[in-house]
Amino acid sequence: MKIQSPATSFLNQTQQTSNKLAEQLATGKKINSAADDAAALQIINRLTSQQDGYSQAVNNAYDGISYSQATESNLSGVNDAVSRIRELSIQAGNGALNDNDRAALQEEVVQLQSQITETFENANFAGKPLFDGQSVSFQVGPDANTNQTVTPSDGSFSSVISTIDISTQAGAQTAIDISDQAADEINAQRAELGAFQNTLASTIKGLGTQQENIAASQSRIQDTDYAQAVSQQVSNDILAQASIALRGQANQSAESILGLL
Repeated sequence: MKIQSPATSFLNQTQQTSNKLAEQLATGKKINSAADDAAALQIINRLTSQQDGYSQAVNNAYDGISYSQATESNLSGVNDAVSRIRELSIQAGNGALNDNDRAALQEEVVQLQSQITETFENANFAGKPLFDGQSVSFQVGPDANTNQTVTPSDGSFSSVISTIDISTQAGAQTAIDISDQAADEINAQRAELGAFQNTLASTIKGLGTQQENIAASQSRIQDTDYAQAVSQQVSNDILAQASIALRGQANQSAESILGLL
């Protein structure tokens, strides 16, 4: 026969507390299941989902920067070709040249025209055409309708450039005007792409700040306070040892009572 004491129940409680504290220290999280705090776990899950959204939005914004950089790089090549055509046009306007000289200059112009046309027809980013004139949107936020949009050139002015013919002095004069107009359009497009890149860079900075704030909030709710947990563990171990001692003393008292009986 054994007389049960309150120490037995208290010992079970300290053992459960010890197991919970050990789990918190091992995982680094004070909320490991819904049993720990169901409401807090739901908040943690929502914050985790929100952080994931910000992370993907940042990746999307970087893709937007890469897209605009690729577009601008191709426009830079076109601009160089247009500048060279303008230079050749000015040269062709020289009265000291004869028809054969201008024909030789026109041959280089034809090659540059082909280069420009090929760029506008074939340039792409990950398989997506860069100069189809279609607006391109990038999701740069964790919520719906948080987009940044850019509309690249459709390259239509390349058809005007393809009409340039500097085999005559009159043609050379016309070519200079066409080259100037094309250069203005290219520069305007590059300026728009530059502004788009700056906007995305600013967006990325803002997203990073918001993500850090959310992570800090989640950490305060979820992460284990090691100093507090270790202190509680030491206190709980002392209580467990006291409970074991009380339980042993209670059993000895019970045996003495039974001996008297």
